[in-house]
Amino acid sequence: MAATSTAVRTPEAAQPVGDALPPRRRRRVPVWASQRVLKATMAITGTIMALFVVVHMVGNLKVLAGPEAFNGYAAWLRQVAYPLLPHEGLLWAMRLALGACIAAHIAAGIALWRRARGARGAFRRRALPARTIGARSMLVTGALIGVFVLIHILDLTIGCLIAPESFQAPTTSNGELQVSAYHNLVASLSRPGMAVFYSLVMLALSLHLAQGLWNVVIDLGGTGPRLRKVCRAVALAVALTIAVVNGLLPVLICTGVIG
Repeated sequence: MAATSTAVRTPEAAQPVGDALPPRRRRRVPVWASQRVLKATMAITGTIMALFVVVHMVGNLKVLAGPEAFNGYAAWLRQVAYPLLPHEGLLWAMRLALGACIAAHIAAGIALWRRARGARGAFRRRALPARTIGARSMLVTGALIGVFVLIHILDLTIGCLIAPESFQAPTTSNGELQVSAYHNLVASLSRPGMAVFYSLVMLALSLHLAQGLWNVVIDLGGTGPRLRKVCRAVALAVALTIAVVNGLLPVLICTGVIG
């Protein structure tokens, strides 16, 4: 019988041959840019903005009480904490804080989106559960809300470019602050184009809020089927309430109920 030989693999044979490069080391991500921190940033800033939207909605309900009540509320916002703070001091502090939340929310969202897109391979799984409309449209509704915030500021806060010609800025008469917030709101939403745009944004906002508030529960580690059911119901209730209440404003103004 012919003798058989067994090849023995030496340590030298397992080493890379020629100019083969060692595997690249994974770049270390800073703590502030980690997945956990970015998701927590999205959750916290999103919750703060959702609370602002709820408070803003409650304030808008005062328009149903007439010009005096709504203008008085607008004047109070500009004078609250005075003389501890200057006129509109607290209001501007809230605006700056909200602006910081918006900037952090957008930056974290873009970072997470780019990271998720970069992690996709050549093949995709098709047996995944279908995502909701709110989840699929988060980028679109978020961008639409951002455009609306800019238009809203130009229209009703600064009163330039796209504001109605009859816009009235706050004035001081005999030492008293005169605010025409009621007139400005009615004049703005009396325009059909602005009324339709406002209504569409409220629908987008409700979709974004419903999905966003649900994501807060997941990102902050909410577990358990009972907790998740309650949180989902709360998120849907908040989103639906905001859509209905704020969405009724242009309808009531265009039909003459408010005005």
